[in-house]
Amino acid sequence: MSGRIITLAQQKGGSGKTTVAAHLAVAFARGDKSVAVVDVDPQGSLGEWFERREDRLGDDGIDLTFRTASGWGARREARQLARHHDIVVIDTPPKSDTEMRPAIEIADLVIVPIQPTPVDLWATDPTLAMVAKERGEALLVMNRVVRRALLSAEMAAAARELGHRVAAAQIGNRVAFPASMGHGSTVLETEPRGLAAEEVGELAKEVRKA
Repeated sequence: MSGRIITLAQQKGGSGKTTVAAHLAVAFARGDKSVAVVDVDPQGSLGEWFERREDRLGDDGIDLTFRTASGWGARREARQLARHHDIVVIDTPPKSDTEMRPAIEIADLVIVPIQPTPVDLWATDPTLAMVAKERGEALLVMNRVVRRALLSAEMAAAARELGHRVAAAQIGNRVAFPASMGHGSTVLETEPRGLAAEEVGELAKEVRKA
C-alpha cells in the first residue's frame, strides 16, 4: 500500500492552512479513507485541534491518525504513514523554507490556500517558486472568500494567471470554520447541512480528482 501525500503550503501567515488541512482530513476520513495528518508547524495548532477532538469525540468511527514532525523528519514520517494510510495530509508552517521544502518535495499534491486580497496574492510568489522547483505544480485554493464580492472575483481571476491550477471549489469566509475548530471539530460535524460543509465536500471531491 502506498497512500497519497497532500501538503498544505503557504509562506504567508493567516492563509487558513490548518483549517483547510483539518477539514480535508476529516472529509476524506468520513469518506471511508484511512487518513493521517502530520503537523510540521512548531505552533502546534493542528495538534491542539486533534487533542480537543479526541477529548470530546473519542473514537468517532473514522480512521484518523495524528503525528508531529519537523524539517526533514516530515518527509520520513509521511513516507512511513503512507504505507498504512490511504491519504496523508501535511500542515506546514509559514515563513520557513527549511520546514516547508521537505513536505513539498514528498507530496503527490501541494495545496496552496490564498485569501482573495492583492497582498495575499503577491505574497504567494515565494511559495509557488518553491513548488515549481520541488514539485512542478500546485493547486491553488481560494479561502475565506466573500461571496458576490467584486474583489474576490478579481482575485480568483488573477490567481488563474499564476501558472498553476485554481480549484473551482472555494471556501467562504464563514464564522462556522473557526468556531468548529475551537471545539476540535469541523463544520462537517457541527453544521453538516450548512453551506460551509457543502464547500468542504466540493473541495474534497476536487482534490481527490486532482
